[in-house]
Amino acid sequence: MSARRSVVTGIGVIAPGGGNREEFWQRITSGKPAIRRISTFDPEPFRSQIAAECDFEPSAYGLTPQEIRRLDRFVLMAMACADEAYADSGLEGVDLERMGVSLGSAVGATIRLEEEYVVASDGGRHWVTDPTHVRPFLYQALVPSSAATELAVRFHAQGPAAVVSTGCTSGIDAIGHAHTLIQEGEADVVIAGASDAPVSPITVACFDAIKATTPRNTDPEQASRPFDADRQGFVLGEGAAVLIVEELEHALAREARIYCEITGFAARANAFHMTGLRPDGFELGEAIMDAMDQARLSPGELGYISAHGSGTKQNDRHETAAYKRALGPAAYDVPISSIKSVIGHSLGAIGSIEMAACALAIERGVVPPTANLTTPDPECDLDYTPGSARETTVRHALSAGSGFGGFQSAMVFSHPEAA
Repeated sequence: MSARRSVVTGIGVIAPGGGNREEFWQRITSGKPAIRRISTFDPEPFRSQIAAECDFEPSAYGLTPQEIRRLDRFVLMAMACADEAYADSGLEGVDLERMGVSLGSAVGATIRLEEEYVVASDGGRHWVTDPTHVRPFLYQALVPSSAATELAVRFHAQGPAAVVSTGCTSGIDAIGHAHTLIQEGEADVVIAGASDAPVSPITVACFDAIKATTPRNTDPEQASRPFDADRQGFVLGEGAAVLIVEELEHALAREARIYCEITGFAARANAFHMTGLRPDGFELGEAIMDAMDQARLSPGELGYISAHGSGTKQNDRHETAAYKRALGPAAYDVPISSIKSVIGHSLGAIGSIEMAACALAIERGVVPPTANLTTPDPECDLDYTPGSARETTVRHALSAGSGFGGFQSAMVFSHPEAA
């Protein structure tokens, strides 16, 4: 029996500065950051007071008042993205028992949980809280599986459904799980991606405590500076992306447009430190080499790398070392960029958003730039595509992700003809 292969046939994105797939692509290729002072609460008490916020109004996406009241922002964004991706794929008449859901999220319903706790505890004044003071849908916010359940119900998917939560690699890993379900014959179509809406006081306070986010508050658009010598930390963001991952023969039988094929996926744990990274990039390099081996690629065949590129001192150096370890001298020849410089770091969602960027880069032959890269760190000496987008043929694209807890993931997308 021939091996089952998975392809991407639909894309939906909501990101800062882009309320759909096309607006997202225009934003990241323009290199104009969508970062501003936090608008949803008063950020004055915090060290980092800026974020990459989405101008997301759920009712504009056809979501009902009942859904808006019942669900957290991250679920609503996932639903809106899934609607766009499903329509883009042209799916109809699917065997619902062969359709699954794989949704990633790092912090789940952070906004709803914090809002309800503040109300129930009277602003934190009471240790013992009265549950009658909270809305009746708090349990759905508490249970992470609710996100996958909502998508399964929305599309009547009766195959496997799961939430993947592996920190900042959740988006890549959720698509990787979908890829595995296709390969193993558990599903023919999987609605896959990730969503996070973490811009809230508790999240900002947590990252303030470890000084991971940037304090560059006076010039928000210049604050996210991956691989730049003057970088001071990442910019918190929010967003979602959903891809329709489909078995190749299933897609060909219905003459679907195919953006790309998933040709490699691998994940590693560094077993080193909750937030620290090994300077040699060993485990991320191993994940990259494994993913490329699955794709049967030599280093010189890569046309683009979507970097994790968070803009912290240790991550960017760790990642540079990983590329050199995995690719050897070819690491200096492949264009690399971090779209976090434009749309911030949406935690678990960013991996799926970056995979959407890889699929579009392959389809359109354009590499998005790294914004604000004006003074390169001498230790980050690869081609990080500073300033402006670059037109080039992209037959194979790699995305790398790194997350707190030691998670390291890599995925390869390939042009259908190249694969």
